[in-house]
Amino acid sequence: MKQIIYFNKLSVLLAAFFFLTVFSQSTMAASKMPAFALSDVVTGESVDSDFFSGKALLVTFFATWCPPCMQEVPDLIRLQNKYEGRGFSVVALSVDEGGSKTVRKFIERRSVNYPVLMADRSTAQKFGGVVGIPTSFLINRNGTVVKKYPGYVHHMILENDIKKILN
Repeated sequence: MKQIIYFNKLSVLLAAFFFLTVFSQSTMAASKMPAFALSDVVTGESVDSDFFSGKALLVTFFATWCPPCMQEVPDLIRLQNKYEGRGFSVVALSVDEGGSKTVRKFIERRSVNYPVLMADRSTAQKFGGVVGIPTSFLINRNGTVVKKYPGYVHHMILENDIKKILN
């Protein structure tokens, strides 16, 4: 009898966790990408979110000291190469506290081919309170966040999701 009660409690907890996970992601999926104006790491010029209007985006929060973030970089470079001609762009938002000089060296060393901007706390909060990195957001051509990826995501998952919003 105790095993049945334990199993029922466990089932309820798992169902509640699943519901909260799905609900929180679907809430995010209905929101518009927050507006921002951030400094480009290479040029130092301010880049406004309106610059990306009409494009599908993968906005990713990262840092140069984050191993999973570094693991994603080759995949992001490949996705940028493959889909930029179809109205897609990766946009990386660095949360490095060391400033743009460190990030610029990283970009040059890794031959990053997508825009990299210096994010601030306000930007992370506007995106729903980014609490860990990497965290990425898939945004359709209408500027709507359609998916949030907390943590490292395999490139095949990203590519399949990108293909869906480009069609």
